[in-house]
Amino acid sequence: LNSLKPYEEPSMTQHSNPPVHAILRLQAVKQRTGLSRSSIYLHMKDGTFPRQVALGPRSVGWLEADINAWIDAKLRASGR
Repeated sequence: LNSLKPYEEPSMTQHSNPPVHAILRLQAVKQRTGLSRSSIYLHMKDGTFPRQVALGPRSVGWLEADINAWIDAKLRASGR
């Protein structure tokens, strides 16, 4: 029992925090962008929308950062 060491928080210099990546599923992408499923896939085909990430054999998602960047670009293009 005495051989157990108390828990120590890792110092910030020991480990750097890796980037946090959130993945959005289709329903969340549709809600955030206002686009329909068919529009999302059409824009992906045209190269004007972020590509999806395979999560499994029948499951895909989009990186939240990519979707946010796409929305930001649309806002800038509209003068906002």
